[in-house]
Amino acid sequence: MNSRTFRMPAAVLLATGALALLTAPPASATGGGAAGGEGKAGAVVLRAGLDVGLLNQTVSVPLKTTLNEVSAPATADKTALTVTLDGVEGNNPVSVLRAEVATSKATADKTRAEAEANLAKASVHVPGLPLLSLIEVEKVMSKAVCEAGKKPVASANALGKVTALGKKVTLTAGGPTKVEVPGVGRIDLELSGTETTSTTAAAAALRLKVAVNPLNLNVAKVDGEIVLAEAHCESPAGAAPAQPANPDVKPQTGTGTGAGGAAASGGTTGTTGTTGATGITGTTGTNLAETGGGSLTPYVAGGALTLLAIGGGALLVTRRGRAS
Repeated sequence: MNSRTFRMPAAVLLATGALALLTAPPASATGGGAAGGEGKAGAVVLRAGLDVGLLNQTVSVPLKTTLNEVSAPATADKTALTVTLDGVEGNNPVSVLRAEVATSKATADKTRAEAEANLAKASVHVPGLPLLSLIEVEKVMSKAVCEAGKKPVASANALGKVTALGKKVTLTAGGPTKVEVPGVGRIDLELSGTETTSTTAAAAALRLKVAVNPLNLNVAKVDGEIVLAEAHCESPAGAAPAQPANPDVKPQTGTGTGAGGAAASGGTTGTTGTTGATGITGTTGTNLAETGGGSLTPYVAGGALTLLAIGGGALLVTRRGRAS
C-alpha cells in the first residue's frame, strides 16, 4: 500500500473525529457551585444611645456607648462599664452598667454563623440617678444562628425578676411594658424582640425607651434607648437552601458486574445499569460529571460512520484497480 492509499482513509478518520469534538457540548459538573464566603455574626451586651440635658446649659450631652461588642470570630467578658460626661455629676465617671456576668461571643465560617450575648445580676444606671437603678435584671440572653442550607433562627429571653425605677414589673411578649414614677420619669420596656429573614437573624433580649427627668446632679433630662443582650448573624454566601425530605423516595445503593468483570457502586440517589457484553456498570448520581452528550450526539455518530464507510469503499476500489 502506497502513501496515497493510506492518506485517504486516515483523513476521513481525522475529519470525523474533529467533527465530533467540535459539535459535542463541553462536559460539566452537576450539583456543584462556586465556593461560598464565610457567614457574619456579632453580639453586644449593652448598647446605649442617650441624650443628657444639663440644668445650667441649653445643650445636650450625647451618651453613646457599647459594652462587649464583638464581630466574628471574637469573645468578650467584662462586667462593668463607666463613662465620663463633661458637666455631669461633677465630671466624675458615671457607672452605666454593673453585672456579675456580661459575656458576648460570635463565630463564623463557610458553613455556620452564630452569636450570643448573656447578662446576669445586672443593673443599669443613667446620669442624674446614681442611687436609683433604671432597670435591674436577674438574667437576659439572646442567640442568633445562621447555618448553611437552613432557615436562620433567633431567640431571646429574660429570666427571673425584673425591676424598673424601683418597681417590680412583669414583662409580656404582647407589647411594651410602661413603668412611670412621678417626678422621676418613664420607661417603656420591650421584651424579646426577634427578627428573621431567609438569610439573617437578629435578637434583642430587652429594649428600653428612656425618658427621665431626675433634676439632680446638673441633669435635667435623659432621653434615648438602651438595648440589652443583642445578637445577629448572616448565612454564609452561596449557601444552598434546605431541601425538604420526600418520604416517598428511598435511598438506593447499587453494585453490579458484567461479563468483562468491571464493576461500580452507586451513591444514595443513583440507579445502576449494565452495558452488556463489555461488562461495565455505572451509576448516575446527582454529583457526577456529565460526559458532554446531547441531542446531537446520534446525528454526529451517524455522520461519522457514513464518512468512515465512504473512506473504506474508496480504499477497496483503489486496491482492486491496482490489482487489475
